[in-house]
Amino acid sequence: MDKSQALAATLLLVMVVSLAALEGVHGICGMSNDEFKLFQPAAAVNNPKDSPSAECCDALGMANLSCICRYKGIAGILLRMYHIDANRAMALPGKCSLTMPNNCS
Repeated sequence: MDKSQALAATLLLVMVVSLAALEGVHGICGMSNDEFKLFQPAAAVNNPKDSPSAECCDALGMANLSCICRYKGIAGILLRMYHIDANRAMALPGKCSLTMPNNCS
């Protein structure tokens, strides 16, 4: 990776962290931090449950799903703070019979 790519990656990470910090003031994607933590058992990095709880699905149903899409890819690193696996988290809407926005593929 050359210096310009490293700088671009660093700036992207700073922007993502800043966005998450701003969002954290008002919750995450329309959910309180407590609601967001309801995802953890079903999307845990280690030993996840097979199915999300009803409380998890209820919280997810009230969430801004377009916002959640931003946590795919490099932004998924932020989910690790909650011990949540980004790929498992992105599968939860389907398990809760919710449809992710088309631009979230």
